[in-house]
Amino acid sequence: MTKFNLRKKTIMTKKPSIEAPGIDLVEMTVERAVNGMAAGEFTSEQLTAAFLDRIKLFNPLYNAIIFLNPQAMEDARQMDEKRSRGEPLPALAGIPIVVKDTMDMIGFPTTGGWRLLHSESGGIDLMPDTDSPVVARMRKAGCIILGKTNVPVLSATGSHANDSWAGPTLNAVDTMLLPGGSSAGTATAVATSMAVLGLAEETGGSIQNPASAQGLVGLKPTFGLVPNTGVMPLAGSTRDVVGPIARCVRDAALVLDAIAGYCTEDPKTVAGIGNRPADGYAASLKPDIIKGARLGLYGPGWRRRELSAETEIHYDRLQAELTSLGAVLVKDPFAGSGFADIGQPVPGLDHYDARGMECVPYDMMNYLRRLGSGNPFASYADFAAAVGSEDPFGPDGVLSFMAQLPDLVACLNDPSTPPAMEDFLAARERYLAIFSAVMHAHRLDALVFPQMRAPLPRREGPETIHETTVCEINIAGLPALTVPAGYYEGGAPFNLVLVGSLWSEARLLSLAAGYEQATHHRATPTLDVCGEQSR
Repeated sequence: MTKFNLRKKTIMTKKPSIEAPGIDLVEMTVERAVNGMAAGEFTSEQLTAAFLDRIKLFNPLYNAIIFLNPQAMEDARQMDEKRSRGEPLPALAGIPIVVKDTMDMIGFPTTGGWRLLHSESGGIDLMPDTDSPVVARMRKAGCIILGKTNVPVLSATGSHANDSWAGPTLNAVDTMLLPGGSSAGTATAVATSMAVLGLAEETGGSIQNPASAQGLVGLKPTFGLVPNTGVMPLAGSTRDVVGPIARCVRDAALVLDAIAGYCTEDPKTVAGIGNRPADGYAASLKPDIIKGARLGLYGPGWRRRELSAETEIHYDRLQAELTSLGAVLVKDPFAGSGFADIGQPVPGLDHYDARGMECVPYDMMNYLRRLGSGNPFASYADFAAAVGSEDPFGPDGVLSFMAQLPDLVACLNDPSTPPAMEDFLAARERYLAIFSAVMHAHRLDALVFPQMRAPLPRREGPETIHETTVCEINIAGLPALTVPAGYYEGGAPFNLVLVGSLWSEARLLSLAAGYEQATHHRATPTLDVCGEQSR
């Protein structure tokens, strides 16, 4: 299996079997790639080779991709053969992408960033017999999977990936700033143009945080719209969602077209039946929808956390842009609703409410069972014993913040039975009831907030990302879409986040596309290559 030698910062892989022409990969979109292949400017094989060369150049420093796919070139050749025969091709045919390490992929261990789940680091490999449904759907859509991306240990942080067995992942915009987590590797791979787009996953900010930290588009879908079976869980039964990180809104919509919908392996996706646009998300983009749209603004009615002075300046500018595009803005629509009183932040964390994560032992047991012959553990007790030297729930563990959850101990004692989680269910119901009432009362199309309350902190230090929307929408299961909206004076990205009602992805994507096309705020980062500047 192709892997990286992280200490030497070099990639050990065979040279691509074909010379890539001078393809401009920087900021390449699906549309540009598809048009280039259709016009005969380059083949998928040449495009894949070019991306592999770019990975060789930039990944040793940024450390976004931890496993390369040795089948990528062959997969690209097969796609080219289908194109040459005139066969009908799916929307993402020949598009090079990356997927998050936590998503099962045949031939690769799923490590969760943890050395104890990586044999070359002294642990035990988890080797799936089958792809996770989302990986299988991306293959069916014609994607060429370049490799798997880095995550922090057990995806336990939404800010960085410093503790992964593979080493830290760096932010493409500024290597000294937090890259966002836990989908840090996917975000950095996309931001550095080492792939056209990537799959990410969120339990508590892990799509929106890294996308915002690196000036990208990140879509957290409605819970239950996309299957998460075969994805190493933190709250698979209650909160986990898979979604895209991309450089433009249309590419995110194309990915959602590929991965959304009912899956027999994941019964909760039955809730999405009838809640997707008939023609698909990409075909339903209506950028002119922003004119006349009613958008709710951030305020203490949503969360009693103030924005920094510099964030306020950018938020005022964002509001002026939206007004100029014809949007109607509603100040703090949640004032007096009781919405801000629902959260129960974990002591010591910045407004992070962990309710709904009590089910992780139960979800992990089901995940391990699905691995098939690649599961080395006969029971959850065997798994817990194998990783007992680093108890994730212990006082020094990466999931120690979960110790205050009332049903966690019961689930650890009997992981074969899902916990009751009455507090979580009550919170979800109350969030959704108030959210629906407020949206109806003010006739809102969506909410539009700064995704972060302050500029990105430095990567080395005690600070974490200070976001505006994570625990509320993850407990409620609501969709959110983050879009580039400028840069702070120090260079850190400033992203907006749009939050909508359940199943409102098509509307959020259209609103975001309208803003994106009117403002063009995303800037290509200047990258480092072993300390040297390169474009």
